[in-house]
Amino acid sequence: MLPHRFSRPLAALVCAVLGTATATASTPEFDTVLRQGTVYDGSGHVPYVGDVAIKGDRIVYAGPHAKGKGKVEFDAHGKAVAPGFINMLAHPEESLLIDGRALSDLRQGVTLEVMGEMSMGPLNDTMKADLRRMSDSAIDVDWTTLGQYLTKLEKKGITPNIASFVGAGTIREYVLGANDVEPNAAQLTEMRGLVRQAMEEGALGVTTALIYNPNTYAKTPELISLAQESATCGGMYIAHMRSEGDRLVEAVDETIRIARESGAPAEIYHLKVAGQQNWGKLDDVVAHVEASRKAGVRITADMYLYTAGATGLDASMPPWVQEGGYDKWAERLRDPAIRAKVAADMKAQNPTWENLLQRAGPDGLLFLAFHNPALRGYIGKTLTEVARDRNTSPEEAAMQLVVEDGSRVGVAYFLMSEDNIRRQVALPWVSFGSDAGAPAPEGIFLESAEHPRAYGNFVRVLGKYARDEKVITLQEAVRKLSALPAATLSIPERGHLKEGYYADVVVFDPATVADHATYEKPHQLSTGVTDVWINGMRALKDSEATKAPSGRFVRGRAVRNDAGGGCRSRASDWTWSP
Repeated sequence: MLPHRFSRPLAALVCAVLGTATATASTPEFDTVLRQGTVYDGSGHVPYVGDVAIKGDRIVYAGPHAKGKGKVEFDAHGKAVAPGFINMLAHPEESLLIDGRALSDLRQGVTLEVMGEMSMGPLNDTMKADLRRMSDSAIDVDWTTLGQYLTKLEKKGITPNIASFVGAGTIREYVLGANDVEPNAAQLTEMRGLVRQAMEEGALGVTTALIYNPNTYAKTPELISLAQESATCGGMYIAHMRSEGDRLVEAVDETIRIARESGAPAEIYHLKVAGQQNWGKLDDVVAHVEASRKAGVRITADMYLYTAGATGLDASMPPWVQEGGYDKWAERLRDPAIRAKVAADMKAQNPTWENLLQRAGPDGLLFLAFHNPALRGYIGKTLTEVARDRNTSPEEAAMQLVVEDGSRVGVAYFLMSEDNIRRQVALPWVSFGSDAGAPAPEGIFLESAEHPRAYGNFVRVLGKYARDEKVITLQEAVRKLSALPAATLSIPERGHLKEGYYADVVVFDPATVADHATYEKPHQLSTGVTDVWINGMRALKDSEATKAPSGRFVRGRAVRNDAGGGCRSRASDWTWSP
């Protein structure tokens, strides 16, 4: 009570001020506070028990105790709290147009999908028509540039953050078609201009997939030129190399050369040693990469954690038969004389091209997806079984299916060694990518099988390799899932639980986190990741997707204010992560 000597108006004013102060003190300071979880902050250091506070789209506190209250108080006791995971090689280009939740990855704690091995722009009219024809979901291809596609996803309202490289093969097809030709000076200038345009729209760099048509026709100097353009815009060069088996070491050396001569940091997509006769080459690969890193070349790699890769039957046939694109490929395969020549090339020892069928064998080729519904009964069968069913050779069966399906057909090739996978997981410069879409175990996604990496690649790091097999510590696993890829990609303010960083936060149970997808039953969600925030929005709550439109287009340095924006005269004008 106020003393009687205060006037009535003054008393009212004092009461009003005191009331406001009381109300302010009781107003929550934060939107969300995760309390007393075991915090793995992304640095790789020993975790601590503490709090993480979120306000808006940012982390405003990470430490032992956040003073003040949150609108949401989340009890994280007994759980791990980590930065959002980054999928370094993602293929949800089409699945996000169908289902923006990216559920298979969200349930693993993925908050950023990095696309672009074969990018969704730039597209000319022919490429748009091909994309529509090859789609199982009748997508509306109403964009032309890569930036337009990524902006379309962001405006659609998707759950994960998205980023992309621009495909050198996509640009090559835009300018040269799917033909085995070399660009002249004017065409190469046009190709460089398309790289720059994509970078100025937000691409992270330039990529290529050198075992596929038309990428395979590009010579090293062409790739160096495009990587130089990327580097002047603050981007990197990232590649599915020309070989992952018989000429693996030579392919690594080509990648190192491109990095050294272009000035762009380089990344090896899905590092692997394919084919049993090649498994012993991992020592040489590691030695070449680490010697180059010691010499100042910025080179890193990513990987998935399975002994089978997944791609198409194009990786079983020589490049010459595929020249000009699918229609010409299928037309050639209808000619018995050409089929005989293709079969001979498919069986030839020591081919000059990357023949995955030869390395896996027909018993090691498993069918995953068909465009033609009449062929879907072969899903889950090996090429040996299908050839037997058709009373023909494996090579002839493969060619028949390409023609009948109207596509390259989706297959898995069993190629890798589990021992090598364990060794690669422990390499400090290796991060992780699924090399898969982000489906859900429902609807149109059930019409095809998936490689289990789509549902399990990231929690497999945490459960199988960190907790169960102790190949790496849990804090190192989190670093390699978050801070390492963020640094590799030169993405600021993500990858750590740190004040001022974007609030991409994952809660999981280290004791139970596990993958369940198998080759036989791939559509099985991982468990153990229970809650996810993306840009401060609750994207996963008690293991259920909220459908929050939390995702953003994460742009590269050429358009970011924090980097000054724009392209520069040379790669050395940029500061690069080691």
